[in-house]
Parts: sequence; structure tokens; C-alpha cells
Amino acid sequence: MSRMSIRTPVHPSDLLATLREREPLVQCITNAVVTGFTANALLAIGASAAMCDIPGEAGPFARIASGLLVNLGTPTDEQRDAAREAVAAARQEGTPWVLDPVAVGALPIRTALAHELLEFRPAIVRGNASEIIALSGAGSGGRGVDAVDTAEDALEAGSAIARRTGGVVAISGPVDIVTDGFGWVRVANGHAMLTRMTGGGCALGAVMAAFLAAASPFDAAVAASSVYGIAAEHAAATAAGPGSFAVGLLDALAAVTPAEVAAEARLS
Repeated sequence: MSRMSIRTPVHPSDLLATLREREPLVQCITNAVVTGFTANALLAIGASAAMCDIPGEAGPFARIASGLLVNLGTPTDEQRDAAREAVAAARQEGTPWVLDPVAVGALPIRTALAHELLEFRPAIVRGNASEIIALSGAGSGGRGVDAVDTAEDALEAGSAIARRTGGVVAISGPVDIVTDGFGWVRVANGHAMLTRMTGGGCALGAVMAAFLAAASPFDAAVAASSVYGIAAEHAAATAAGPGSFAVGLLDALAAVTPAEVAAEARLS
């Protein structure tokens, strides 16, 4: 840990413009609770979404997608096989992919699958602090999808995973931390209302997969965390509650500009 230092990423404002120019196609193998919101979040940010999650199609699609998200929120037998097929194809084709180990540690089937999928070297692992600590083997997970640890608590565990996979770990919390195992950046954008709607973190994983079409894994994770957090701040400013916040978040993802990101991103 003593050798690690703060890194300076490409500014998220530049990468937002690049993402929208490229309109990346993102394949999502994600959980049943958040499928619609995740697709809408991708469309709002400027990407295209494909929820291609059955064996026989997941692998071929991973070869043509710009990025892939594998979210373990509701891992049915069919989804588990599709995830294995997709990440194997992604690794062969060079398609960058994101692993979201939802509730890992607390539940045995998804925990075993998450460890299996890590061997296919995700570009980004995104999770809350308790999920990241559990995935590193140093804890037993949080309370289902809820973290009981802070992002700072998980920095060492996240760094260990990043060094093992050669990728990046993004730890979500009131202040997000992104690490490649050798350095880190804190992203202080976001709003607590994200924890009062379903799919707030899951959609962020998909947005990270979209940014992988525009940047390196480290810069993509920082940009996604920052832009998504700024959009959440904009949505919360006019929301009456979680329902209008969720709708407002989609509107804010579509409306946020690179100039606003340049002015409002809080990185340290």
C-alpha cells in the first residue's frame, strides 16, 4: 500500500464527448430487477444497449459488442452459462468487460461464479465496499446488496484484486474510489438518493462498460463514476422522492454536458 499514489486520469469531460461520438454497443447480462433501467441509462448517456443473455447467443454477441457487463444480481442457471460463454468470447476477441459481483460473499453460488469469472480478467470490477472485500477473500460480504464497510476500508482489497486481474477495481460509496492496484483516484460526485432506488449501482456498471469504448479501464471507471454522480446530483436537485429521482436521473444522464462535467467533477 505504501507504494501506491494518487493518479491523474484523463478528464471525464473529454471522455463523455468521445463516448457520445462513438455510440458504443453494450451487451448486458444483468439481473432481472434492473434490466429496463440499465438499458435506459445506457441509451440516455449516448450508448446502445443489448440485453443478450442466453447461451448460444451471448458468446457471438460478445464478439461484436463494444463492451460487456456481467452483473450477478439474479444468476439463474441460464444466465450463469451465458456469462461463462460471453466472457470467454470477450477474452478471445478483446472485448473489454465489467464484472459486477452483486452480493458476493453473502451467497454461495454467485460467490463461486464471481471467482471463476475473475480468471477471464475483467477490465473493471465494480462493487460496493463489502462486495470488494469479500471478493478478495478477506470478508464475508455485506447485508445482501447493502455494504457494511466504507470504500476506504476496501481500498487494500480492491488493489489486490486489480493487481491479480491486471484490470481496475471501482469501489462505490459516498465517495467512490478507483484503483489499478498501483494508484487510485477518489470521485466525490453522487447523491444518497441513488441508494433509495433499484438499479442505481447496477446501471453504473453498464455505464462503465460504455466508457470502455472511449478510454482505458482506469479512465473509463473514473469518467463513468464522475458523470453518473454529477447526473445524480442534478436529478436530486429537483426530485420529490425516489420515483421522480429515477426518472430525473435518466433525463440528467442525457442532458449533462462535457462543460458541466469539467466544472463539477470532484476528483482527488
